[in-house]
Amino acid sequence: MHVDYIIVGIGIAGISFCEQLKANNKSFIVFDNNSQLSSTVAGGLYNPVVLKRFTSVWKSKEQLETAVTFYSKLEERLNLKLDYKIPVYRKFASLEEQNDWFAASDKPLLSDYLSTKIIRNSNKNIDAPFGFGEVFETGRVDVKVMLDAFKMELSHNNSLYESIFKYNQLILENNSIKYQNIIAKNMVFAEGFGIRENPYFNYLPLVPAKGELITIHAPDLNIDYVLKAAVFIIPLGNDLYIVGATYEWKDLSNKVTETAKDELLNKLEKIINCSFKIVNQVAGVRPTVKDRRPLVGQHPKFKNLYVLNGLGTRGVMIGPYVANKLYNFIENDAVLDNDIDIKRFE
Repeated sequence: MHVDYIIVGIGIAGISFCEQLKANNKSFIVFDNNSQLSSTVAGGLYNPVVLKRFTSVWKSKEQLETAVTFYSKLEERLNLKLDYKIPVYRKFASLEEQNDWFAASDKPLLSDYLSTKIIRNSNKNIDAPFGFGEVFETGRVDVKVMLDAFKMELSHNNSLYESIFKYNQLILENNSIKYQNIIAKNMVFAEGFGIRENPYFNYLPLVPAKGELITIHAPDLNIDYVLKAAVFIIPLGNDLYIVGATYEWKDLSNKVTETAKDELLNKLEKIINCSFKIVNQVAGVRPTVKDRRPLVGQHPKFKNLYVLNGLGTRGVMIGPYVANKLYNFIENDAVLDNDIDIKRFE
């Protein structure tokens, strides 16, 4: 079998790159090596503001424009609803935070995204005496629905190999790559946390961070916005809400823990006053990088091997943007931003 590309990993990064290939009539096959422990449990929020410090997300305008177009086209092609527009409310803990919010809203990179009106709390089940600030241009992508539908499509097209990728069977030549019965021009590793087992790119400083989420059923909470305080509370409909997330750097399994559940419950109970029931808990490992920039680029020795990784906690927003950058780097000789090029770690 001859194809243009082999893709290893089918999380948010892998899907984003596959869509670039589809749009440009490139042939490809995908190996799903079950390394996407972050994409499978992602909350799916996109938000152009770092709400802890009231600062702009890197390349927020460019990322948003690319992502919104990307998910709209993907919805149309898959005939599925994936992108749910929903405002994000940041709970203020004090008058000082209100003042910091107003100061941030005057900054050029933030003025389009931060409302200058304080939203007063009228929900008796939420403890927010200082009100909320609203973030514009936000939403939630249903990542699980996207992943399931995309994998089903790949399977239908005989383009998905659900097996562990065996690096020692990879044969690299000047102008081609051979793997088992497949010959390809290029190969992109989009493995997330799985990159640590990759002998070609495991030198990159990926910092895996385990995160856990719970889903609660809270009939009396009744909010139709994402609430950000000590945790995110994300409405799913039918009185269900995602609550998250935790950060853990030692236990890198995908097993849920009582410790994480207790941490989330302790924070949640300081925000809401109504009864609720936990209906689900999930865990995943995020592929983060110390400098908080993704890992994109070409192997320093093997010029037809590439990496697309390190999307961190903002994968749904940054994934389509960096996939576009990598495709144009490979096919159109475009220059990669120094911020994302893996050459910064050579």
